[in-house]
Amino acid sequence: MAGNTEFGLDVGIYGRLATPEEVLRLALLAESEGFQSVWLADHVVFPKAVAPAYPYSLDGNFPVPLNEPLLEPVATMGVLVGATRRVKIGTAVLVMPLRNPVLLARMLATLDVFSNGRIILGAGVGWMAEEFAALDTFDFTRRGQVTDEYLEIFKAICAGGEVSYQGETYQFDPVYSYPPSAQRPHPPILVGGTSNPALRRVARLADGWLSVGLGLDKLPERLSLLRSLCEAQGRRYDDLLLYHKLFINIGNAMEAKGGGREPGTGSVPEITGDFKRIQDLGYQGFIIRYRGEDAAEQQRQISRFAAEIAPNI
Repeated sequence: MAGNTEFGLDVGIYGRLATPEEVLRLALLAESEGFQSVWLADHVVFPKAVAPAYPYSLDGNFPVPLNEPLLEPVATMGVLVGATRRVKIGTAVLVMPLRNPVLLARMLATLDVFSNGRIILGAGVGWMAEEFAALDTFDFTRRGQVTDEYLEIFKAICAGGEVSYQGETYQFDPVYSYPPSAQRPHPPILVGGTSNPALRRVARLADGWLSVGLGLDKLPERLSLLRSLCEAQGRRYDDLLLYHKLFINIGNAMEAKGGGREPGTGSVPEITGDFKRIQDLGYQGFIIRYRGEDAAEQQRQISRFAAEIAPNI
């Protein structure tokens, strides 16, 4: 792959193909095909019964049966750090309130040291209340505030040295945090989510925005708001990293949630055009994922994307 645009591959930690063999195969395929990064979504457990609708599907159903394989992403990151040599390893996105913030920050800082600075933290607030309950986390209704404070803790722990924190949802007295993360002052933080609170979180606490699940027609308004929020924080909007995640299906046009063709699906020219439209909005990076149950087809889709689409964006 050539050019200034970065491409990442979601290696799929849930679903029928979420096996150690397939995840490792995809990560190594990403390196060999020239992708700059690999990414992992986040769930820890799937409750048997889930009340809320999945926010990113046409019918509100989760994209895979909840009794299919699920690999915990932070543990999987540790495996991929050792298995790869070049690609960055990111989360798209890690649900911050699900894990103790000090332990999570130390784990990610450690992975950053082992990988020589290849970790990216994509962070979100989560949506599955039943999973929060199963893990006995902080009050689900306050997950936005919890996420903000946990991101502040992440930054402090990664900076290293003597660290303490006194927030409304979490506090701890001074501890020593050594070694710090390899990346200074901390691994890049991309906040996921499309709501106004999520964009405020980007402007206040993150290095960039990771958008997913929005139609191309909705992105300009969200980016305009994000620019205004950055100005209110005294930040340069142009310094933000902008990444967009698309689910690809080359040769098969899928129906979008809001009607019409889902971006990232259809013919090679259609998909190439989708990426160019997003790139023209100022995006520097993309994360792609192919959803399917055939491992060979998944690899064909990824190789076709690397050969036929990415070089033309």
